[in-house]
Amino acid sequence: MTAEEMHVIINLADINADGKLDYNKFCKLYVTTNEQCLKTALEKLEIDSKMRLQQLGSHLEGSSESGTTPLSKPSPRIIKKTDQETMLNREGIHKEKAFLSDGRNSLPLAPRKYRSSTSFNISMPANSFRTSKLLEPNSLKEWQCAQTKGCFFLEENGEIVSHQYKIHLTQRSMVFLTIKPLNLSQEEGLLSHWLTVDTAFYLLRESEGQPNLQLVCFPELRNREIYGWSGELGPGVYCLIPFTTGCRLKKDKKHVTEEAKLVGRGEKGELFLTKKFRAALSDIFEIIDLDGNGLLSLEEYNFFEMRTSGEKCDDEAWAICKENFDTKKNELTRQGFMDLNLMEASDRDGDPSDLWVTLHSMGYNKALEMVEACPFVIDVYADKCRPKIKALQMESNNGQLDKIICKSVMSKGSSKAIDSHENVFLHTYKSDFRVTSVLDNKSENKVIIHVNNELSKNCVNNRSLNIFAVEVAPKSTMVCQHVMPLNERQEWIYNCVYSLMS
Repeated sequence: MTAEEMHVIINLADINADGKLDYNKFCKLYVTTNEQCLKTALEKLEIDSKMRLQQLGSHLEGSSESGTTPLSKPSPRIIKKTDQETMLNREGIHKEKAFLSDGRNSLPLAPRKYRSSTSFNISMPANSFRTSKLLEPNSLKEWQCAQTKGCFFLEENGEIVSHQYKIHLTQRSMVFLTIKPLNLSQEEGLLSHWLTVDTAFYLLRESEGQPNLQLVCFPELRNREIYGWSGELGPGVYCLIPFTTGCRLKKDKKHVTEEAKLVGRGEKGELFLTKKFRAALSDIFEIIDLDGNGLLSLEEYNFFEMRTSGEKCDDEAWAICKENFDTKKNELTRQGFMDLNLMEASDRDGDPSDLWVTLHSMGYNKALEMVEACPFVIDVYADKCRPKIKALQMESNNGQLDKIICKSVMSKGSSKAIDSHENVFLHTYKSDFRVTSVLDNKSENKVIIHVNNELSKNCVNNRSLNIFAVEVAPKSTMVCQHVMPLNERQEWIYNCVYSLMS
């Protein structure tokens, strides 16, 4: 403190104004002030929390069983060069701001004033996707195929992360591309609950002399849970970016009353992995075994390490892994993967904290249910050459993908001006299984668009709010919302009013 600040405090505590400090009264004043500051800070945090819900729609609504982003985990787990733990940083930057404005929130909101508005109404029959069903080419069995796996992961901030891929074709071919959720249920006849999650992709082409990737296609047809596209592609390198709307992959709100047990001890005190945990690890192994050969290469294992710890396993650590755990053809077996996790539990003397970091990172809750992830399978068929597909990285589905979605919607959808000066436009793309709206602000100033979905029926959107607002930066476009039927066996009506707020 400065001398002036100290003088002010002493004057406040000088009850008798005699220039002397009553220490007991000073302590009482200090404690009272401290309690008031704490109360004020808590109230501010509560308001900030509500404001974040207002500004980000449903992105921060609810929380996973972990409560917060997993903080630390030794990495790589194969060899510990230090005991320093790595902080995971998965907070993406939201380019959109949305806030709840239906009057039900306890925070007072300014009176709304609308300069102009436009509405969009679409009525879709039940199971409408059957009218434009994805059909396989007649001679598909004779085509050459490349297959890979991947996974959508839901982050704490609501963003969706997934693998991205490169496809290489050596000559011009007819191509059939499909993506579908991967069923991991070990019981015959049962289906994994994430099979209802919508999966799609955007295919882009790398062109010489062009800095940006060129949009080639995205699926507009489906057959049950399979989304796909067929057409002719020339030789070259293509980028495939998986996509899900977020309408059905959402934060887990289920309250788990009892935490699943991960490790136990035998009669002689030796540690072992519980049956339920081994089943979860087996599913994780299936997800990260991208080529499906039943083994984990260093590259595949590092996708897992980057997801769960934020660091890669180097060649030296991998060599030690191969010496100590079961491998085949220089790749880690399923049993070796199990033993590696058992070693991690042993290093912590049975403390499952680090194991839970792994599980939460892979989308599991405390009941060992995968609730915030959706594994998928991609198949690439070509009639004239053997296609190659390779996973490159794991990135957020925002940023570059948002620009691609905006471009596709603006090129294939319908357009309406929201304001009379034709500076703000609404672009709407409709397929049989989703509606996507994009806002285009051509003005020099930012605009706020109020969105009201209350008249929609049997619909669910990626924001989980019927009423919200978005801020669109000057001279920019942004994805406003994705909407899908809540129940595909029933008619669904998309009725939305977009209003420009003053």
